[in-house]
Amino acid sequence: MRILLTAINAKYIHSNLAVYSLEAYAQEYKKHIELAEFTINQTKDEILKGIFRCKPEVLCISCYIWNISLVKDIIREIHKILPDTAIWLGGPEVSYDAPGTLEECPEVTGIMKGEGEETFLELVRYYVEKKTNLSEMAGITYRTCTEGDIRIVENPWRDTLDLSTVPFVYADLEKFENRIIYYESSRGCPFSCSYCLSSIDKKLRFRNIELVKKELQFFLDHKVSQVKFVDRTFNCDHEHAMAIWSYLIEHDNQITNFHFEIAADILNEEEIRMIAGMRPGMIQLEIGVQSTNQDTIREIHRRMVFERVSGIVRQIQEGHNVHQHLDLIAGLPFEDYNSFSNSFNDVYKLRPQQLQLGFLKVLKGSFMHEMAEEYGCHYQDKEPYEVLFTRWISYQDVLRLKQVEEMVEVYYNSNQFLKTLPAMEKLFETPFRLYEALGEFYEKKGYMEISHTRLRRYEILLEFLMDKDPEHMDMYQELMIYDLYSRENMKSRPAWAGDLTQYKRMFREFYQTEMREHHFLEGYEMYDERQLGKMTHLEIMHYHPDTLEKGEYAFLFDYQKRDVLTYGALAQEVEV
Repeated sequence: MRILLTAINAKYIHSNLAVYSLEAYAQEYKKHIELAEFTINQTKDEILKGIFRCKPEVLCISCYIWNISLVKDIIREIHKILPDTAIWLGGPEVSYDAPGTLEECPEVTGIMKGEGEETFLELVRYYVEKKTNLSEMAGITYRTCTEGDIRIVENPWRDTLDLSTVPFVYADLEKFENRIIYYESSRGCPFSCSYCLSSIDKKLRFRNIELVKKELQFFLDHKVSQVKFVDRTFNCDHEHAMAIWSYLIEHDNQITNFHFEIAADILNEEEIRMIAGMRPGMIQLEIGVQSTNQDTIREIHRRMVFERVSGIVRQIQEGHNVHQHLDLIAGLPFEDYNSFSNSFNDVYKLRPQQLQLGFLKVLKGSFMHEMAEEYGCHYQDKEPYEVLFTRWISYQDVLRLKQVEEMVEVYYNSNQFLKTLPAMEKLFETPFRLYEALGEFYEKKGYMEISHTRLRRYEILLEFLMDKDPEHMDMYQELMIYDLYSRENMKSRPAWAGDLTQYKRMFREFYQTEMREHHFLEGYEMYDERQLGKMTHLEIMHYHPDTLEKGEYAFLFDYQKRDVLTYGALAQEVEV
């Protein structure tokens, strides 16, 4: 019997923890199980060829919001070329409307609902040993045919699994080279956010902490670059979170970064103190704010006091050691365009390293899906089921927010305009108005649908500023030069950059002194003045990048020392 577990990921760098967990849990039948991963960027023909060459007798495919249409296309064609292959689907995109999926997809034999490890094991046993009956198997919905009568049978959902019984899936790290490592120390969520499927699973479970420590040590020993925890609210249990963070601090390898999704408002003082003592870059935190409108927060069943979130985010920022990623969702109930702009400004003031502006996805099985009609919430019929308009926000306003989202991603989240943006913000009533105006400018000029180089993004920004504040263009040009050289030691200067020829002698004297005394460039002792000049960059500015005061200032950019949060080169003000 040949059983193929198939994942179709959003990107090559992603790995599918679910199918690896299913494979590991059914290891007693490992000789019958193969695993294949593809991406949505591959052609349908490539995926069909890959599956066909495996010649599976049972094909199991993991279904998500990003791949379900492609999966449906694939199974129609697979059924033609492998007509005797039993096709089973699983995952969140099919679990909550299993009968509907079977009616839509007559090629599919059945659906594995919810968490699938035990269900998959029983399904493998059913096909390999032929001793059990599908009617006795919990956690599935399947198609049966008796004397020409085709029926859909929906069995009860399966009880939740002891998470510690799932084997560790990363023993062979070669499979995951150049890919993100996802790790799970808990399942379920204690909260009831109406837009989220995790709120359905109220049985919060934790993997045995000693087992977790052993597995984390494996990642540390192998110097994995990043481990991304998929726990829905990592810090919902204080002792569990503290045990893991304490272990990571004690066994830190100075390389591995760990990503956690947390609820900031339930962090306590002990946890905050522990975070403050972590190596810079050891962890990064993703915090879902979603909205600061209290009517919205109540309606989506969240318990969050934004003032507390703000205070904790700022406390964490004081240590300058943790990358923080804050999320907002547009299209939620009671949030109109102006209300969302207020939420945006509230979060923007916190200056996280990443501010993600997302749009509501109305997922099958969620409370939001049940309430869509009452909210006047219209959304796309096909995945990602994204909001089009609601009682509170029009489609036109959603399109305007899409422009804001793009500008935030390009100019704020890139961390490439750290000196330019604060100066630009002074031209607008609020930060939101800046990104709104910038998005309108891109749309008007036809720049929105074009892929631009990094340098071109700066040129467009100068074009935008020429309309808004032509009197201070020399200042903005200098700030952009500072930002450019913060990211890289550019081989050629942009057309708008000032001529440094008159400073060449001063620069040479500076590097000669630095070669002897190393006031600023520790660790460069083996290099001569010419090499120092090539490996670093000196820039003369006539506006101070922090205060914007006029004068003459020299900044030395050291590319061997970078900010762990922004990746910007160390910039030191020097005398030349």
